[in-house]
Amino acid sequence: MRTWTPMHGQPYQPVPYRPSRMSADESLVRARELRERMDERRTVRMFAPDPVPEQVVLDAIAVANTAPSGAHQQPWTFVLVQDPEVRRRIREAAEEEERLSYSGRLGEEWLSALRPLGTDENKPHITDAPHLVVVFQQRFALRPDGSSYKHYYVDESVGIAVGMLITALHLSGLAALVHTPSPMRFLSEVLGRPRNEKAFAVIPVGYPAPDAVVPDLVRKTLDQVVVRV
Repeated sequence: MRTWTPMHGQPYQPVPYRPSRMSADESLVRARELRERMDERRTVRMFAPDPVPEQVVLDAIAVANTAPSGAHQQPWTFVLVQDPEVRRRIREAAEEEERLSYSGRLGEEWLSALRPLGTDENKPHITDAPHLVVVFQQRFALRPDGSSYKHYYVDESVGIAVGMLITALHLSGLAALVHTPSPMRFLSEVLGRPRNEKAFAVIPVGYPAPDAVVPDLVRKTLDQVVVRV
């Protein structure tokens, strides 16, 4: 296996790409199966404490790491938080920020949008789920000598990676939640991240609790989201 090194400033060096071509019939079957499985995915806020093999989560992160990124700079860091004390500190800080948000900082328009989802300032999922992944975006790269260079399309790149992470977790039989407390500066402090990293999302991972409930939601149909030109 080749070891990754930054490509910044390196010359263009193409290599052949010859993947096996899937038949149209097999593509149709695979696409239908994937669509059906992903339609079962729900955001879960009530987790069972049952253990989940760490390797399942690591493999899902490895899938996320294959995401396309601006200039292939892969501007992401995935922090797998397992220490109960650290997770307790994250939950306390997140709930404090959320209390301020739900008590008026968000504004009525945003609160109205959240009301059908049944969310509030209480975030037990941070400590209940057996795994907690905190995703950071690298706003710029740091060289060993302390100098830096810019990363490009960071928001888009990390957003795609998180989407692939959520997909991989679901297809592995797990549930997840993308939690974005605002502001999230406390995550850098609690987790000791370097100055070039900014918190992007907190993702609890595990199995749904036996008594888990989710909002009664309906997804848009294809006709509502696809425009043919």
